[in-house]
Amino acid sequence: MRHLTKRCRLVVLLGLVSVLALVLVGRWLNATKRGGQEPAEPFRIAGNFYYVGANDVAAFLVTGPEGHVVLDGGYPSTAPMIMASIAKLGLNIKDVKVLLNSEPHPDHGGGLRVLQQASDAQLWASDASADSLASGGDDPDLVLPLRALIWIGVLGYPAARVDHRFKDGDTIRVGPIALTAHITAGHTRGCTSWSFPVRDGDRVLNVVSVCDPGVLATSRYPGQAADRARSLRVLRSLPADIWVTNHAGAWGRYRKFVASAAAKNAVDPFIDPEGYHAYIDAAEAELRSGRMH
Repeated sequence: MRHLTKRCRLVVLLGLVSVLALVLVGRWLNATKRGGQEPAEPFRIAGNFYYVGANDVAAFLVTGPEGHVVLDGGYPSTAPMIMASIAKLGLNIKDVKVLLNSEPHPDHGGGLRVLQQASDAQLWASDASADSLASGGDDPDLVLPLRALIWIGVLGYPAARVDHRFKDGDTIRVGPIALTAHITAGHTRGCTSWSFPVRDGDRVLNVVSVCDPGVLATSRYPGQAADRARSLRVLRSLPADIWVTNHAGAWGRYRKFVASAAAKNAVDPFIDPEGYHAYIDAAEAELRSGRMH
């Protein structure tokens, strides 16, 4: 009887694990397709800095006389939205010379190969992100069921060609454009935030593009909490007049876009240092509580 009870417990446990795995796989499969993303109106944020992403999964364009930079590629199936947004701004995808990435999950790295094929731009990535991007999304920190599905081709995305790897603090330049990389690990090991200046008339504004500091239950690694704490200290130290993240809802894309249309100076609604520090405060509270997404 005791042996039978142990067997029943094992069967129940295996059943629960299987159900959890199916739920996680279902969520991941949905994310790798389109993730509920719809086209969004592209717009200038400030100076030569534009929004060209979807309704939530963000992508940004920094323009310059010697070529442009695109930050993040969305999903494979939403990358065409980015290209359409660039065209709607009167610009040519062929003039994009550099592709950058915040982190290699499918909603931000999945479309980079599509953009790369359309532009022949050079892709720069952190060491940890580069390995994942070049393997079509495989990441040793993902839970095993998801990795297995990537290995057999059920999940993942088109592998990108990583042309250059950067280190923390490196600056990527295209003519006068200069973006500085800050490895803010936690969401993933290679999670990268970016800082750069933009000029609005006679003033220079500091921009910070934040790599999501939250943690997914499907992506864990030793030392992750310590990495997040360090990353939040780094982010807090960066001067930010304008801040964005790789999910548009987190930084108020639509709210600020609407406000800019009615503002005397269309840039002013995007100047939000208080919102930046409130975002970091919330991320620190989430770290202390142990909350995962």
